[in-house]
Amino acid sequence: MTTLPAVTAAYARLTEAYGGLRVTERSDAEPSPRGAGWVGAEELAAGGAALDAFLAWDEAQVLRDYGRPARPDVVAGFGLHRYAWPACLLITIPWFLLRRVPRLPATQVAFHRTLGRMSVRVETFACLPDDPAAALPGARVVPDEEALREEVRAAVAEHLGAVVEGFGPRMRRGRRALWGMVTDEVVESLWYVGHLLGEEQRAMAELEALLPGSTAPYTGGAGFRTLTGPDGEALPTRDRAGCCLFYTIRPEDTCVTCPRTCDTDRVARLTQAAAAS
Repeated sequence: MTTLPAVTAAYARLTEAYGGLRVTERSDAEPSPRGAGWVGAEELAAGGAALDAFLAWDEAQVLRDYGRPARPDVVAGFGLHRYAWPACLLITIPWFLLRRVPRLPATQVAFHRTLGRMSVRVETFACLPDDPAAALPGARVVPDEEALREEVRAAVAEHLGAVVEGFGPRMRRGRRALWGMVTDEVVESLWYVGHLLGEEQRAMAELEALLPGSTAPYTGGAGFRTLTGPDGEALPTRDRAGCCLFYTIRPEDTCVTCPRTCDTDRVARLTQAAAAS
């Protein structure tokens, strides 16, 4: 089977909007890249030496940038975030842009984080009945938009469920907290790229339909809400399902969507960011 063209255009548009991530597709004849900074998702899922090496980068980065070490469980959380954020886009961007949902088991994905590259082999994908790609090899036709959303949820759960198994024992968090992190990565990665594409409002609406809050194993919903700025402007925000624990390194510094960040601080920071953009 050769590389399928079904999702290539979506990955190209992702790179145009966000230069920090470039996705290349492999055919069956091409091996998954290894060495020189590459790691396979299934290696991370195995939780062995490859994961040790992956997390050593995060441990060194925290010490270098903040002058103090992080707890091992915090390092593992950072490492999972730095993999899961781009990994979710492998599935959500083709859905958002093309209404096509690739299935990507962990064995089909490799990551080079310092170069911002992911290598994938897409063998099957879901699409709607009126999609011209329905005639392509590997297409699986589903009846409607809700069925396609279920394909997104299932594809992310299949891929990241395996990876979470590798990271989980190092993170000292229960299953609900781990899937809360996955929920946040799905939402915040597409929300961010949707903004870069000039389609933030549509991205938010699509994510609210994708994660309404009752779709196990995901914890909670998209969580969007709107605050009011000092001049009456609307400031979109969301409440994360989990916490990255960055406060354990800098107690005074939290993410703007962190449950620990009050609305007054959110309004001030969002207003400042809007003025600077």
